[in-house]
Amino acid sequence: MPLLEVRDLKTYFFTLAGVVKAVDGVSFTLDHGEVLGLAGESGSGKSTIAYSIMNLVPPPGKIVSGSIILDGVDVAKLSESELRSKIRWRKVSMVFQGAMNALTPVYTIGYQIAEPLIQHLGMTKREAMERAAELLEMVGLHRSMLNRYPHELSGGQKQRVVIAMALALEPPLVIADEPTTALDVVVQAQILNLLKKLKREKNMSIILISHDLSVIAELADKVGIMYAGKLVEIGTAEQIFNNPQHPYTRLLLKSIPRLRGPVDKLEYIPGTPPDLRRPPPGCRFYPRCPMRMDVCNEEEPPIIEVEKGHYVACWLHAKR
Repeated sequence: MPLLEVRDLKTYFFTLAGVVKAVDGVSFTLDHGEVLGLAGESGSGKSTIAYSIMNLVPPPGKIVSGSIILDGVDVAKLSESELRSKIRWRKVSMVFQGAMNALTPVYTIGYQIAEPLIQHLGMTKREAMERAAELLEMVGLHRSMLNRYPHELSGGQKQRVVIAMALALEPPLVIADEPTTALDVVVQAQILNLLKKLKREKNMSIILISHDLSVIAELADKVGIMYAGKLVEIGTAEQIFNNPQHPYTRLLLKSIPRLRGPVDKLEYIPGTPPDLRRPPPGCRFYPRCPMRMDVCNEEEPPIIEVEKGHYVACWLHAKR
């Protein structure tokens, strides 16, 4: 039984300008100890999937339909009190995008890590602070950081603190939303090595959200490519990087310089993503696709298994 099973998830934002279909019919599974990387352009729905799994979609957003089965429980059907007491930080935690701004400036680092331990596990303040010190050491920081305030830490140190907070209750699933954004390459490598270590030692499942395909290639076992609220391709990291089948995935990979293998001319994807209030009929990548056919503008492509565990939504692979 997978740790997480997302089935036909639809999360929409009901704005005055119209209904934004941010996530529109996404399905995938995640096994214990597995890392899923989600990639795609800004606005493709990656972070909205993360907030939906936490059932923390900000208003005017709402999970319209679908199910999110986490460790046998449908998160989408739980009340707020049940989510707080049974799911968030116990079953799933999140390293939010812009983690450097996620810490409260008026509280010490120690207090911010210890608070959920006191609230959820009933620890005394002394016990919680000792556990907070252990968590800091786990992510490579000295326990003296407990008495510091966020403004006294560097960007990389703040990122590590937020990861320590996410690990406080040892959830089986951690969602890392752009965990290396705005960090220099040395600190990026440290954060990625830390996530690898946690996966190996804790058998922790991770959903890694990033624009940077090289970051995903470094850590992910499975990769999903998002475009305009749809999951257009998903498979193992080897399948996606070595044998991409969707034209969008191929163009994404061709836009990145390669250190090994033949040197190909870099390409870019012309145009812009569609307005998700009025997405185009059929395949949403149709207006920008160099391999488009008439059927692409008429019918939405089905999900096709092109090889074991490798799925793609494209009419190039579908039998009509």
